[in-house]
Parts: sequence; C-alpha cells; structure tokens
Amino acid sequence: MQGEDRDNDGQTQGGITRFIPQGGKGLLPVLILSAGLVIGGWFIGDGFRRAKVADRSVTVRGLAEREVTADLATWTLAYSATAPDMASAQASVDRDSQSIRAFFGELGFPAEALQPTGVNVQSFNNNGVVSFTVRQRMTLRTTDVDRAQKAVKRQFDLVRRGVMLEEGSGMAYTFTKLNTIKPEMVAAATKDARSAAEQFARDSGASVDGIKTASQGYFEITARDGDGGGWGVSDSPYKKVRVVTTIDFYLR
Repeated sequence: MQGEDRDNDGQTQGGITRFIPQGGKGLLPVLILSAGLVIGGWFIGDGFRRAKVADRSVTVRGLAEREVTADLATWTLAYSATAPDMASAQASVDRDSQSIRAFFGELGFPAEALQPTGVNVQSFNNNGVVSFTVRQRMTLRTTDVDRAQKAVKRQFDLVRRGVMLEEGSGMAYTFTKLNTIKPEMVAAATKDARSAAEQFARDSGASVDGIKTASQGYFEITARDGDGGGWGVSDSPYKKVRVVTTIDFYLR
C-alpha cells in the first residue's frame, strides 16, 4: 500500500497532473505531423509557383513564303458565231474549232491536249427577225508551261484567222505540287514564330520554353507579280506560296 501511495504522490502533487513520456515515444507522432505539414505546405507553394509559371505565355505569328513556278497551264478559249439559222452558226463555229486546232498543232501541242468543254445555243427574235448564236469552249491543258507561254503571246494570231475570242479566254497557270513543300514551309513558319517569341522574351527578361498551342493558317498561292487573267491578259506562271502560323509559347 505504501508503494502505491508513493506512485500516486509522484504523479499528482498539489492537484497538478504530469505526463511522463516513456522513452520519448510520445513525441514521435507530433514530429511526424509537423514534418508532414511543412512538406505539404512546400508542395502546395511550389504547385502555385509552377502553375503561375505555366500561365506565362506569348502568342506570335510566323510567316513563310516561297516563290515557285507553275507546272500546269490551262487555257479555255470561248468563241461564238451568230447566223440567221442554227446550221450556219454551227458551221462557223466548226471552222473556228479547226483554226484553233491548227494553231496549237503548229506550236507543237499534241491533239489530245485540246478538248471541247462546253457548247451553248441561243435564239433571238428582233422584230420578227430570228437569229441563232452558238457558243463553244475549248480547253488546252498542258504541263509544258514554256510552250504554253509562247502560245499565249501569239493569241492574236487566232483573231487574225477569224476566231472571235470572247472575254474570259485568258491563260491560267497552276502550281499542283503544294504538298511537297508544305512540311518545309510549316517548319520555316514555326522557326520564324519562335524567333519573334525569343525577341519578346529578351525584352521582358524571360526565356522561351515549349509550345503551348499552335494553329496553321491556310496556304495561299498568288501570282508573284500580281498578274491576273482575263481577255488579252495572261496569268503568270510565277507564283508565291504563303502560310502564316499562330503559336503560343510558354515563357519561363
């Protein structure tokens, strides 16, 4: 009984209760909890910091241009004849067709390069006088662009042969190999965009990181010197290909 009294006396004196840890085991949970709070707070803070850095970006546009030469020439010739009867009008148009074929044959084009592409017949009644107009279109399609250029320079020879070319009979040149240069042009536009982003970053005391988002504009092919088609005017075989990309770059 006396031993029990001593134990009680050692733990309770003057109404004050004291907890005596045995071997320091009571402090371990407290230390673990404190360390967890510190580490968790660091991760939360670092997460906010990284999220703020990730929000920093710059949007720029990159341009790539390239001059190319058309590889396809198309010339649609429209001509017509008017006569009191349809048979006479058609016969006149047939003669014009023969003149056109002879013209291109003399220039070295194969017969299959020329194909009829449309015909139209109209009748008119002018105070009881009926007339018929026959319109026809014939198209030259060739990959011999140099020969096509020579032909269009001599187009008025057709007029001298009696062929009345109508409006819209100009030569058109087309570049058909766009897919072969697309990858290189997109890469060039991206490089141009990065160069602009790096200039912006230097001015703002930052540096450029990876791409956040990117969008490719459409490819535009125009005449290099702004030439247009039309009667008596030849489109240009010399083209300019242009593409613009819009890219968001991360900044760090």
